[in-house]
Amino acid sequence: MPTFSNQAQLSYNGITANSNIAYGQILEVLAASKTALSDTYTSGDRITYIFSIVNSGTTAFSDLTVTDNLGAYSFTTDTPETITLYPLTYIPNSMQLLINGTLQPAPTVTAADGITITGVSIPSGGNAAFIYQADINDYAPLAATGNVINTVRVTGAQLAAPLTATHTISTATVPNLSIVKGICPAQIAENGRITYTFSIQNYGNTATTDDDLVQIRDTFTPILSDISVTYNGTVLPTSNYSYDQATGVFSTNAGVINIPAATYVQSQTTGAYTLTPGTATVTVTGNISG
Repeated sequence: MPTFSNQAQLSYNGITANSNIAYGQILEVLAASKTALSDTYTSGDRITYIFSIVNSGTTAFSDLTVTDNLGAYSFTTDTPETITLYPLTYIPNSMQLLINGTLQPAPTVTAADGITITGVSIPSGGNAAFIYQADINDYAPLAATGNVINTVRVTGAQLAAPLTATHTISTATVPNLSIVKGICPAQIAENGRITYTFSIQNYGNTATTDDDLVQIRDTFTPILSDISVTYNGTVLPTSNYSYDQATGVFSTNAGVINIPAATYVQSQTTGAYTLTPGTATVTVTGNISG
């Protein structure tokens, strides 16, 4: 709550007398808050933010300017040079404005070094809610301790001091898996031998464990016979998988396969992060049944 003070001065017959110092406080009637629909993120996520301004006073506020820094932070390059990085990328035309819960025409958003909206009005006893989306980009930290600190600032002639609201989202400490299946050779004679390759990538900052129960399931068509299985180049014992030669259904046991966490390297030149996923490979080789 801003405070102010002033002191009067009385002059007479060449004499000056100072009054006492009078103190006062400016009651802030605008309050701001910032939140997101998700408090965690992974690479490439789209985040929905909500920024609210509440006017508890009896006077409307007009011609306010709202700026959002899109998580800006300072980074020192190897030059050395200090630059500003923005880990969030605003999604054009995603901004929505509600006044007292009623959707308004979309405000004009200037996207440069963050985003800016001008000419905002808040009615007396009313509220405004700004809803927008932003993507996690290459400048967002992805390691287990990473976060994006997003700050909104409201300024205007009617405000005694700028109004700010901050919200922090943190990296999700979970595996983030994908799988790609390959076949070799792509063309094969009847009764020939073929290899299926299952490549699993972990884009998350946390390695999988037995408790994650990672499992590969597939139904081979045509059915394979006389199969052999490897896991990261080592023969996988038959006790670690099942295969029904009558139906072609193959399955690794849950928890047998584990994938290391991804690694993240931040360029000392640009500040962008490069993600290298952790990987695991399972191959199944067998004869095509006629």
